[in-house]
Amino acid sequence: MRVEQIINMVVRMVMRRVVSRGIDAGIDRVSKKRPPDGQGQTTPEDRQRAQQAKQMGKRARQAAKLTRRMR
Repeated sequence: MRVEQIINMVVRMVMRRVVSRGIDAGIDRVSKKRPPDGQGQTTPEDRQRAQQAKQMGKRARQAAKLTRRMR
């Protein structure tokens, strides 16, 4: 292996991890439980929606992981 190939391989591995963490952080931020504007407390419907969003984010991460393994 040439040095250039090794460097490219390492850069790709690092970038894959960075992008994966960024996606995970974005999904977590979007699905975070927070009260609607102007209210101090969350309603049961809001909590249920937040829980569903969190589950969907988890499924999205699992699907992304599977597709990365298949490549």
